[in-house]
Amino acid sequence: MAQTGLPNDIIVADTATKLGPQARGAVIVTGSHGGRYAAYLTLKMHPRAVIHNDAGVGKDAAGIAVIGMAEALGVAAATASHASCRIGDAGDMLARGVVSHANALARALGVVAGMGCREASLRLVAARAGNRDPEPCGETRRVLQEAPWRRRIVLIDSASLISAEDAGQIIVTASHGALVGGNARMALQADGFAAVFNDAGVGIDDAGISRLPALDGRGVAGLTVSAASARIGDAASAYADGVISHVNETAQRRGARVGEPLEARLLAWAVLP
Repeated sequence: MAQTGLPNDIIVADTATKLGPQARGAVIVTGSHGGRYAAYLTLKMHPRAVIHNDAGVGKDAAGIAVIGMAEALGVAAATASHASCRIGDAGDMLARGVVSHANALARALGVVAGMGCREASLRLVAARAGNRDPEPCGETRRVLQEAPWRRRIVLIDSASLISAEDAGQIIVTASHGALVGGNARMALQADGFAAVFNDAGVGIDDAGISRLPALDGRGVAGLTVSAASARIGDAASAYADGVISHVNETAQRRGARVGEPLEARLLAWAVLP
């Protein structure tokens, strides 16, 4: 829904996974990263324009994929610097966020790097809504299971795709490691043995790793991979390329260490009793 003081055609959403019909044709300001899957979710609403968090930009500039994806569809797009506002918190983006990247359509409306996100969103109201669908994302969920593993490794491009059947398993989600809207209850949808996130460059207020202490209270080994090592929004990249950047107390007790390749740690956990 629109935030107080903003036009009704500016929609503010902490996550791109929970957009309602009112987002269609609007300017969408979302706390989600600007990676491929999150960009797909906003762009399929045929928005007037979108603003995402740049998630530290990261490997292969995955955190700002939305910039090029939107431009290819004729949609204005910008990202907010992860160093200026909390990822996963669209209200904070509007209050403190500073534009880090903008595509040509956004720049034509006066949106430039260094501009406040609130001002950028107001300028983007003048944009023309898109009318083309983004290319559908490929496989977004894959389950690895081999003998003599005692638990599955579940690769999921977005934490929103976690299901009840993932309880007790090793969940590798390519989502950022921030609490959505600061809500600890949304740290994880199922109590996995372990949960992996992208640290999104960590960012202001250490937002990109704020899920980890919340998972300690649930006995879940939580860890992040460095955004520089793995593409945010791409669980296969997290698993194959990811280097552990932060761990919670539960993960540390179970042997996880910063600097360790993620795949090696998860294979060790897969066979534990």
